[in-house]
Amino acid sequence: MAAVEEKEYITYPVFKGLQKPLEFMGVQGRYIYWAAAAAGGAIIGFILGYCLVGFVTGLITLVGSLGIGAALIMVKQKKGLHTKKEYKGVFVYACSKRI
Repeated sequence: MAAVEEKEYITYPVFKGLQKPLEFMGVQGRYIYWAAAAAGGAIIGFILGYCLVGFVTGLITLVGSLGIGAALIMVKQKKGLHTKKEYKGVFVYACSKRI
C-alpha cells in the first residue's frame, strides 16, 4: 500500500478580539455614531446661525448643540449599550406557590 502523504500547513494566529465594545475617547459602541451626528448637527447649526443672524448666534448654537448632544450621550451610556424597557408600575403576585 502506498503511504499517504500529509502536508503540513502553515498556521497563523487569529485575533478574535477582546469581547469588549468599541470605544473611542470614552464613547462606546453605537454612541460613537450619536457623537458624530451631534458634532455634524452642531457644525451645520453654526453655519446656519452664522449666515442668517451672526457669529454670536452661530457660536451659541454650536456650544448648545454640542453640550446637549454630549449630555444625552453620557446619560444614555450610563444605562448601558442595550436599551431595556423599565416597567415603573406596581406588580402584585397573588400566589407564589401552587396548592
